[in-house]
Amino acid sequence: MTNDATYHNLHAVRVWDLPTRVFHWCLAVAVVGAFVTVKLGGLWMDWHVRFGLAAFALILFRLIWGLVGPRYARFSTFLKGPSTVLAYLKGRYQHGLGHNPLGALSVVAMLLILGFQAASGLFANDDILTSGPLAYLDDNLSRRLTELHKLNQWPMLIVVGLHILAILWYRLVRKQGLTAAMVRGNARVPSDRLAHAAPARDTWQIRLGALALALAVAALTYWLTTLAPVMDFSF
Repeated sequence: MTNDATYHNLHAVRVWDLPTRVFHWCLAVAVVGAFVTVKLGGLWMDWHVRFGLAAFALILFRLIWGLVGPRYARFSTFLKGPSTVLAYLKGRYQHGLGHNPLGALSVVAMLLILGFQAASGLFANDDILTSGPLAYLDDNLSRRLTELHKLNQWPMLIVVGLHILAILWYRLVRKQGLTAAMVRGNARVPSDRLAHAAPARDTWQIRLGALALALAVAALTYWLTTLAPVMDFSF
């Protein structure tokens, strides 16, 4: 039965700024695109590399945004210690807006695992047609990172699968639409908690700052692609 006292007079509060939301959905496209194209193989591997480079740039952006971005995007806001995570699991921790303590751990795990996959792809080499822009730097390093790049697909699939299951659990069991919040950027807060629900800054100044950061990261990623030697097929 719905508790009318809890859900009466809900107010929309901005939690996820536009740059964070754009990052989230772009990373989802990049990860799915990279996974599908590597399974297709052949000439699709060129697109696998492109999706991987996009994922690398996106994760680098998010790591920096986690230090300088608005309130709920910052790691300092949502990362908690083991005791807080345990208290949350036992129902003894009153969670506010943004990532809950357990969700914060999943965010970090996903960034680390996907980040390693994207970064190791820069050094990967299939010894046929496809190689990352940094694969030529050291053959032994490239060989090791190529093996780890292949092995890391399983942790990657696990963490993405758990992320999807968590979204479904919150939707079906706790009746919370996490996906809708990541689309619109708002959370629904009852009147009695509104005073403690400070909104995130999502102004045009914030968005322009994020755009400048994104362009800088994109330029850095493009520069990495120029480091690969040009193959000469002339005879």
